[in-house]
Amino acid sequence: MAAKKSLKSEAWRLLDYIVAQAAPCGVHSNPWDKGADGQLCFEPDYATLENLLGVPLYLKAGTQSGVPALALDVWLSYELRRAGFRSDQVWPNPTNPRVLPAAVTALINSLPVKLRAEVKERIEKRSSIPGVTSSSAAILGKNYLKQVDVIITDWATGPELLVSTKRMDSSYGKNAPNRIEESYGDAKNLRLRHPLAALGFVFGLRSDILHKEPKTADWLFDLLVKLGQEDDAYHATCLVLMEYADDEVVSDTEIEQPEGILEPGPEPEDEEEEMPASIPDSTVDEMIKNLPKVVVLQNRIPAELSPGRFLEAMVSRVLRATPVNMHEEARRRRASALSTLS
Repeated sequence: MAAKKSLKSEAWRLLDYIVAQAAPCGVHSNPWDKGADGQLCFEPDYATLENLLGVPLYLKAGTQSGVPALALDVWLSYELRRAGFRSDQVWPNPTNPRVLPAAVTALINSLPVKLRAEVKERIEKRSSIPGVTSSSAAILGKNYLKQVDVIITDWATGPELLVSTKRMDSSYGKNAPNRIEESYGDAKNLRLRHPLAALGFVFGLRSDILHKEPKTADWLFDLLVKLGQEDDAYHATCLVLMEYADDEVVSDTEIEQPEGILEPGPEPEDEEEEMPASIPDSTVDEMIKNLPKVVVLQNRIPAELSPGRFLEAMVSRVLRATPVNMHEEARRRRASALSTLS
């Protein structure tokens, strides 16, 4: 167990550093641009995504560690901040704790300077304070609680965006049916309770499936597309097709088990494996330079599953479902790109 704690802690430190470098001083680039057809489109930051995807390979982190899928979660939350949503609105946060309600942030900021510093220090040193902060977010669907990987929510609005992520780097024929069956159930459970929330599903997949198990790939791509087209499933689905060298493969022979329904009751206190490791910036910078090379094969991803199309659909749905005086920066960024098209 100690090894897993250290691994995830180190992963958070590297992932946080990559995102911080991509948005110096918290300033994010505008993802909206003009597409090849002259229409507004969302341009994902693939360079940052590829760096993030290299972290699990560098750390030799297997699927059971949770680190491979974590890279996708961090990237999606980063892209939503690029779209103009505030850091305290999008979970996981770019700093510890990963789940911190905006109302708690507002309360902390209202405190006197000395007390504010003491409370912030206490919160930042603990990954989970039951009822206040958390290392992950569980949302009640129609019938049961479900852990959701990337969220935009507030107590005044309820969940506005819910994205689940999965990743599969091997044993495709064995693991794919479990992942698809689980995702169908999750979609219906969440959508029936939160019909206005933008509901999405992102699937990270190693590209060797294209030549090792091409029929499984065709079957999987087809089902992912259908998941984003049915009235009671996701509003959009996404495929991240990852290419990397065979010598970077992590030996992970266990067949993944579905996450299932979360147990009722309070979250365990102080999940220490979520705490970022105290590694100096100079050391982290050197580690980042030595990350294994990962390439996202954009031209092999079906158009219906492209990350840009997915993010455009998710952001647009959130903005359509809220009044114009909410998410003003996200609206401004999109409008500024639209003005250049006219």
